[in-house]
Amino acid sequence: MTIADNLNIVRQAVDVAQKDTPVKLVAVSKTFPEEAIWEAYQAGQRIFGENYVQEGVRKIQYFRDAQPQAEFEWHFIGPLQSNKSRLVAEHFDWVQSIDRLKIARRLSEQRPSSMPALNVLIEVNIDDEETKSGVAPDDLLAIVKEVAVLPNLKLRGLMCIPSAQADEAQSRAAFAQMKSLFEFCRKEGFDFDTLSMGMSADFALAIDQGATMVRVGSAIFGARDYSNR
Repeated sequence: MTIADNLNIVRQAVDVAQKDTPVKLVAVSKTFPEEAIWEAYQAGQRIFGENYVQEGVRKIQYFRDAQPQAEFEWHFIGPLQSNKSRLVAEHFDWVQSIDRLKIARRLSEQRPSSMPALNVLIEVNIDDEETKSGVAPDDLLAIVKEVAVLPNLKLRGLMCIPSAQADEAQSRAAFAQMKSLFEFCRKEGFDFDTLSMGMSADFALAIDQGATMVRVGSAIFGARDYSNR
């Protein structure tokens, strides 16, 4: 099976699962080489997600030089340390993992004036896991109000990563709670259009519960090799 074959299978599954709202597919390319990304691009994929700052920036710069006409959309989807926020602000199109106000403020301050506003999502720690990044649901509205008014950022919605140990019923409940939080923020007057949730193992379930964006890696690129990290 090639990357193009895998992409076709994932796209068909997304098409079957989605309802009235189109669902965007982010191909999570962390740890995979530029050649794999280009294969996916040639198969029609345009949106890619990276978890590690230096690796992601290297790939962005590579394609800007090697394929200047290519139209990539780059999403940073991993935990972001404040000392690396400038690189993200200067290179990425989206940041899905805003987990505290300090990071949002730094991204706003460091976004070059020559670039369009940085699209951002607030990550919610939906399962209250101590080892996971994200805003507690009870604290969400307060940070939404702060981030929404920052210049150079465009707050688009919410993101979550449910517990890896969750069974289907627990994941469904987590996704349903995220959808409720998303709709609550919309009722509070925030113009949200993006709910990013669901990965290779559960993206169809996430779509069923209201995801408008899914982040799929291994189902497209295959098993990851972390030995070089």
